[in-house]
Amino acid sequence: MRAIRLLATLVTLLPAVLHAEANVTGKLPGEAAVGRLMLSGKAMCTGALISPDLVLTAAHCLYDPRTGKKLQPHQIEFQAGLKRGKAKAVRKVSVATAHPDYIHNHKGKAQVGSDIALLKLGTPIAKNSVLPMRYGANLSSGDMLGVLSYTISNRTDPILEYPCRVLARQQETLVMSCEVNFGASGAPVLALTNGNNPAVVSVVSAKAAMGGKNVSVGTLLSADTLRQMIAGG
Repeated sequence: MRAIRLLATLVTLLPAVLHAEANVTGKLPGEAAVGRLMLSGKAMCTGALISPDLVLTAAHCLYDPRTGKKLQPHQIEFQAGLKRGKAKAVRKVSVATAHPDYIHNHKGKAQVGSDIALLKLGTPIAKNSVLPMRYGANLSSGDMLGVLSYTISNRTDPILEYPCRVLARQQETLVMSCEVNFGASGAPVLALTNGNNPAVVSVVSAKAAMGGKNVSVGTLLSADTLRQMIAGG
């Protein structure tokens, strides 16, 4: 398998500043668990609800994209299932915990492999309102995936990039054929196989170019890392 060093260009998907109109995507089972993260009301990322009070996203989404300063948890708002500008549930974040190895590099090279964070909501979201997504699966090169995200051009409705596949893997870093845009930071990478509901297997960290083609880079969701972040929060 070719190493991640073959990436010609790597660009961190910084939280997008909101200034675009929205488009609408089709229906995906469990999509209400995916939501927009508002950062101080000025920028956005994407996150996925994996339990009534826990949301997965990218670690760089915990920082102000303009200043590089870490945001206070209460400055982050999760808008679950946002569609046509209306959310199924809205919650403020009470605790934000990044991967233990993550070090933020403002406007520098993307730190892949540890760009993942866990957000604890101030108030849980009832399962009869929004059902959390399943998470965790074994992946290998060629597996079929999808990415559900809010982006600079789809800021009030989610857009699904599907199908795409794993091109390469190096430890906790995945390179995928999914094309993503600004705002997709922290978006769930979904395993869409065997007729099951989607399962979160990774989160989007960056967009890149490899062999002249646009690709995305994600941090693999590890059970050990998740346990560490839960304990740290």
